[in-house]
Amino acid sequence: MSRIIHESMQSLVEALNNVVRVRGDEVEILDADAVRSDLIEQLAWTSTFGEGEPQEAARWLVRRIAFAMGAYPASIQELYMASARGEYHNITTPAINVRGDVVEFAGTIFKAAIATGTRQVLFELARSENGYTNQTPAEYATSIFAAAVKAGYVGPVMVQGDHYQANRAKYQADPAAEIEAVRQHAIKALAAGYGNIDIDCSTLVDLSRPTLKEQQALNSKHTAELTAAIREHQPEGFVISVGAEIGEIGNTNSTVDDLEAFYEGYEEELARLGDNLAPVSKISVQTGTSHGGVVLPDGSIAEVAVDFETLGKLSAAAKKLGMGGSVQHGASTLPETAFGKFAEVDAVEVHLATAYQNAYYDSDHFPADLKQAIYRHLAEAHAAERKDGMSDAQFYYKTRKSGFGPFKKEMWSLPEETKHAIYAELQPRFELVMNELGVAGKGDLVEKYVKPIDVKVPAPQSLTEALAAV
Repeated sequence: MSRIIHESMQSLVEALNNVVRVRGDEVEILDADAVRSDLIEQLAWTSTFGEGEPQEAARWLVRRIAFAMGAYPASIQELYMASARGEYHNITTPAINVRGDVVEFAGTIFKAAIATGTRQVLFELARSENGYTNQTPAEYATSIFAAAVKAGYVGPVMVQGDHYQANRAKYQADPAAEIEAVRQHAIKALAAGYGNIDIDCSTLVDLSRPTLKEQQALNSKHTAELTAAIREHQPEGFVISVGAEIGEIGNTNSTVDDLEAFYEGYEEELARLGDNLAPVSKISVQTGTSHGGVVLPDGSIAEVAVDFETLGKLSAAAKKLGMGGSVQHGASTLPETAFGKFAEVDAVEVHLATAYQNAYYDSDHFPADLKQAIYRHLAEAHAAERKDGMSDAQFYYKTRKSGFGPFKKEMWSLPEETKHAIYAELQPRFELVMNELGVAGKGDLVEKYVKPIDVKVPAPQSLTEALAAV
């Protein structure tokens, strides 16, 4: 395990010697074993903890090395359009938020994908998560590509921006500024190699308005504007999968009427913005869950009651409108053996985060001293989030997602044997979910629709100059 952070271009270039060769904007692999066992981790550490020119060069190298080794940035767009046309059924894509120790955590997911013959998994991070995990889109995408290379995964690497959300309070204070902030975040993600962006303007739904279409009007309008912005900045020949949302997760359940009202307004707005702009490929809905689950005072998790009948009706309605289907959020704390129900009702995607975060933190192998340091930090830095009557278990459950950013390096730096023990517990869980959701063994289906597209990214001038000086 090479925990090296290159602080100079000379050091970084020397690490490439006899392992990869850079020719202009292309990378040639000279020693694939050395890339996987050593170089890719050096580059990932430099991307995450380095600075300046070496960091920029490391991110470019990881992206180009991944493509050269068969792990290519991808959009799930065409696969979801096949779902809309009824060309496959009862397969639900897992979308997993990787908040910390990203190369090892995502690498475990890739190993599970290899073991189960899965090519249909999304690696996502929400706009808010970029903040509290201290990861820019460029850093996150680089870590995911590095994880694919290290794990020996070959196939589409689908990185997704989750909940690129308009904050309601900020929108009310300055609507244009808040929508522009979401737009700029999406543009950064596209430049980093994301192939999928989920827009969430459901926060702007106004239930005081008299008709459903009026209630959804701001959601329709701004989702269309952001769709158009993504289409403007997507790479040539590459159709980004864009998602929308109609009901804020944790509130009232969505209905087919809500969906149809949103989409009618959305289509009108999108047509006004341009000719033949590809619309959203999926729709996130509310059917009884809440983000992170609900923790009881004793620290146990309340039972989740997903309305699968409503989810199925919404997915069928979405397909009629030309989308791949409905998306379920906040479901990771369900019993994993129940995940087959999402495939049964033909949900196109399910988002999973908290249960795997819990498994990481609560592993017997997670160092107790590090956990206590994180909790001490949370007690001080997030004291304002402790509500009256909240037990310690509830407080730390709610806030410990915010430990990933301040303790990022400590998590990345855990001993190799500790990581191995933690992820040996997690991999079977990922494999179980892949089997339950129906994506296992469906690699041929994915590769039928999701083709490698070589998005040309110019080599950083600093790398070109450093190589010329050797």
